[in-house]
Amino acid sequence: MDKDLLYIIPADRHGKQDLQELLKKHPEIKFVSFVGIDLAGNDTDEKIPIELFIDDVEGFINGAVQTDGSSVVLTGIATLNNAKVDMLADTSVNWFIDYNFEHIDEETGKPVGTLRVPALLVHDGLRVDSRSILAQSLEYVKTELLDLFKKNPKIAGLGHIDGGEIEDIIFTSATELEFWVKTPADMAPVEELSASQVMQEQYWQRTRGEVRTALEQSLIMLQNYGLEPEMGHKEVGGVKAQFDQTGHLSHVMEQLEIDWKFSTGLQTADNELLARTTIKEIFRMNGLEVTFKAKPIIGVAGNGEHTHIGIAAKLKTGKVVNLFTPQDMKADFLSAVGYGAIMGFLKHYEVINPFISSTNDSLNRLKPGFEAPVCIVTSLGHSPEVPSRNRTILAGLVRDAQNPMATRFEVRSPNPFTNTYIALSTIYLAALDGIKAAVNSGKGLKEIEAELSKEAGTPGFYLETDRAYRSEHDVFEDYTAEERDALFSKPPATVWENMQNLKVYAHKIPTLTAGNSLRPELIEAFVAGALIRWKTELLNRIIPENMEIVKACKPLHDADTATDVDVEAWTKIAALRATIAKSCKEQPSIFDQIRQAVSAEDFNKVSELQVVMAAKIGELKAMYAEYQKNIID
Repeated sequence: MDKDLLYIIPADRHGKQDLQELLKKHPEIKFVSFVGIDLAGNDTDEKIPIELFIDDVEGFINGAVQTDGSSVVLTGIATLNNAKVDMLADTSVNWFIDYNFEHIDEETGKPVGTLRVPALLVHDGLRVDSRSILAQSLEYVKTELLDLFKKNPKIAGLGHIDGGEIEDIIFTSATELEFWVKTPADMAPVEELSASQVMQEQYWQRTRGEVRTALEQSLIMLQNYGLEPEMGHKEVGGVKAQFDQTGHLSHVMEQLEIDWKFSTGLQTADNELLARTTIKEIFRMNGLEVTFKAKPIIGVAGNGEHTHIGIAAKLKTGKVVNLFTPQDMKADFLSAVGYGAIMGFLKHYEVINPFISSTNDSLNRLKPGFEAPVCIVTSLGHSPEVPSRNRTILAGLVRDAQNPMATRFEVRSPNPFTNTYIALSTIYLAALDGIKAAVNSGKGLKEIEAELSKEAGTPGFYLETDRAYRSEHDVFEDYTAEERDALFSKPPATVWENMQNLKVYAHKIPTLTAGNSLRPELIEAFVAGALIRWKTELLNRIIPENMEIVKACKPLHDADTATDVDVEAWTKIAALRATIAKSCKEQPSIFDQIRQAVSAEDFNKVSELQVVMAAKIGELKAMYAEYQKNIID
């Protein structure tokens, strides 16, 4: 990690002269790549020789690089017969240099670098990418908030601030990145991983060997890129690794987390993308595999990416204040702006969730257990004087009585592959709706807190009558499944169910399309892409993977040593295997029923059968594990 390398070009150094001087001083930078983010969150990567960029900096920055839009996820927008997409350089954010430490430039002796330029995607004159959605959403929310504060200079809980003195709005946000790391081709038994998790053998434990090296190198590299890492540590999942004959760790299987400092707007999402790529490459160079999948191992803790949300204001005096923080932190949890933000988020979560959880993998994580945030409910704490944290809810208040700038909400449902650009867009758009309701109500803080804290069945001025939105209880231990569904809304079990909520709760969609940043055609394109991936993965990955599980469940007993317990257990297993995977004329298997339903485009049935299949596979694995315990030969 050469300190002489150029890692970052700040937003204020994107002029022609600055760029040419910097790039000529660093001949190890051989390429430039324009990075657009499609609706699925994928980033583009192409290699343009840096000489072309240096010779025509203004042309690249003020013009556009063209690409084939049919190769990215812009479903129904960039079609085969209209695939031209322009990539426009975004000069408002930092640009990073991506180094290939396995390709050393012979002339400089340094790794070959690629300047990655964040870009906006334009099709038929309209912006169609995730970065544009976030940029335009935040600009709209800012304009609306400035107008709201101008009309309401005195806001409940912000008596020390005159709304007319607010000059700018700052959207502060941050993500936490969890991931599993393992040695290639090694897998630990789920039972061992589960036992280690329950016994809390890994959380906050010391890292060792290559894992420690890779973790330390990742933190140093993120520091080089200006992300200001705050912590790297072991998470709850994993088992103790072993040393091989060469002194290297083998059978590594553990969960880690890396956090870095918050940022604002687009920079937050750009930083996350950089961090994910950097961490994966560094661990790979140390002979380790990293997965950011939300639920890489069923039955063991998944990977979350808790997303922190805040709103600050810059006053005309230059002072920056947190708009969520009340004037008296010992008397109140939040200002009217803070209460409104979380109410808007919770009220609209059914139409936000499709953009946060759009894959089979994401919904595998969002099931009761392992602190999974499946209930649309918040927690503020037991009292304003003593901050507390409830890890069973969807979005919790984070505050520090000694630090007014720290007040924020932690949204716990996103995962490392959530499209952070669109997720932040929907969260802030929904927050705006709630802030307007709270501020325009003219109510005091205790009245607004009562609205958020109301019991189901109690009418309110903004939130729905039949729902509850706040709980300081353990929502998994203190409520039954039926009570949770009634109080906090039933969570979707499949991608199809989640996307259908955009129709079921269509009356909530205008909040997300306000400002015309997340336009209806972009929502349709997002949903179409998600459903294509859902069907394709179900048929071509999930069913084949489940078939391998079925095939692996083979008889282990023989006639000479078998007991009636063995025979009875295997008879039940064999019947279940057939139900899942083997068709007969009278009854197709579950696998074939799913294939037939997909072919008939009966996606409600596909969704129902997917839930049945998952339950049956889980039952089969549990039955086979019990059967194995009685085999001693």
